[in-house]
Amino acid sequence: MKVAFLTTIDNPYDPHDQFDQWLAYDTVNGYNTCGYLANIANTSPDASQADNQFAVEAAIDEIVALNLPGNLKKVVKEI
Repeated sequence: MKVAFLTTIDNPYDPHDQFDQWLAYDTVNGYNTCGYLANIANTSPDASQADNQFAVEAAIDEIVALNLPGNLKKVVKEI
């Protein structure tokens, strides 16, 4: 199964395999990538996991297409 993640181009850590380090780097640099994604993704506790995963990836695609801060990218991992 493939899963998409939002990260910054300068973050040296893998958001899936090294999440704690990735989050620490993201936080120290003031990016708040998780919060940004949470504000854009149209997820719901009532939706299925597949529907929420689709909504998150759609939000990542939208964020990366706009890329307002200029430093965001999508990473897709096979898990």
